[in-house]
Amino acid sequence: MRIAVVALGKIGLPLAVQFADSGHEVIGVDVNAKVVEAVNAGHEPFPGEAHLQEKLSELVPGGRMRATTDYAEAIPGADAVVLVVPLFVNDTTWEPDFAWMDAATRSLAEHLTPGTLVSYETTLPVGTTRGRWKPMLEEGSGLVEGSDFHLVFSPERVLTGRVFSDLRKYPKLIGGLSDAGARRARDFYESVLQFDERDDLPRPNGVWDLGSAEAAEMAKLAETTYRDVNIGLANQFALFAADHGIDVYQVIEACNSQPYSHIHRPGIAVGGHCIPVYPRLYLSTDPDADIVRTARLLNASMPERLVAQGASILGSLEGLRAVVLGAAYRGGVKETAFSGVFPTVAALEARGAQVRVHDPLYSDEELRSLGLEPFALGDEVDVAILQTDHAEYRSLTPADLPGIRLLVDGRNATDAAPWAGTPRLVVGAAA
Repeated sequence: MRIAVVALGKIGLPLAVQFADSGHEVIGVDVNAKVVEAVNAGHEPFPGEAHLQEKLSELVPGGRMRATTDYAEAIPGADAVVLVVPLFVNDTTWEPDFAWMDAATRSLAEHLTPGTLVSYETTLPVGTTRGRWKPMLEEGSGLVEGSDFHLVFSPERVLTGRVFSDLRKYPKLIGGLSDAGARRARDFYESVLQFDERDDLPRPNGVWDLGSAEAAEMAKLAETTYRDVNIGLANQFALFAADHGIDVYQVIEACNSQPYSHIHRPGIAVGGHCIPVYPRLYLSTDPDADIVRTARLLNASMPERLVAQGASILGSLEGLRAVVLGAAYRGGVKETAFSGVFPTVAALEARGAQVRVHDPLYSDEELRSLGLEPFALGDEVDVAILQTDHAEYRSLTPADLPGIRLLVDGRNATDAAPWAGTPRLVVGAAA
């Protein structure tokens, strides 16, 4: 097949590589000329994705994959087009911002030719594939969905850093606007993906047709919103436990020792492109989902809550030297999308602290480009807040932070023994 992938980001590029590695001709489209140049040179444009570089080094010189900024070069004549364009959410209204996806869809429609399968993999509010993309594609192309081309929704379900293994591990969900479109989607994904055998699933691992685009849209929102609500519950338990001299981690371990409890871990922040965003996409079409809203608001409040707890222990943060440990939203991942570093820094500065940030994955220049003032371990500091559970922080000691008067461990990542004699506040642990 000839396959076009629109948007070569941290999900789209590995998908394109997966398709090419499965024996197909792939052309990727991206508005970023530097990304296109890197791909065509066989170089990964961003680090950290397992096996991406080695696959690019084989596929690009072998003529199996290339990239362009021109839709006219990629879309006409394609057997399938897969879109993984980012969808943003307004921080104030929580409404989806379709600007980038609208632009990509219009460009796709302008060059769409008969016989193409179009699959959206970006997570969407329920009803978007049928109610927004179908009319936009038909109007822009002059073609009719269901006869001239087919449109489906098939959400990506992978984590950056392990995309290729996740593609094998999890069922590929599809939902079409017609039975014919669903059959095309099944045939397509079965030809570009390979699946691990799993005896823990109710049916064989592979392509799962959910019967409609709406069901597939909801499935992705539901599985991610579940995690946010679960973390919100864990954070609620953690706040209560800390106030009553209870170690919430022992409680959670005990609860999860039977098969009906799956309580997640509490933490200072929920970051990344998915968990903080998708509950808001769900709420955009189900505004009565109070449990979802409450969990999202509680999780978003955790940086402020922990900074306030730290301030109550020290009396005041005015004029104190503070460091936030970790700019990344998740340990071992060089990504700051919706990272807790930003609200944590803001909460510290609002209390008059002089704030700097340390992260072993980022250079001082990179931190400054994010609007963060860099910190080096060994510098004098009064208070430290551990925001990211990087492996490097597990062996952290007071000697790394001379003068420290309080450590706020927002991830329960540090070892208590080296901190004996130094105040240490751990989220969800008894004081």
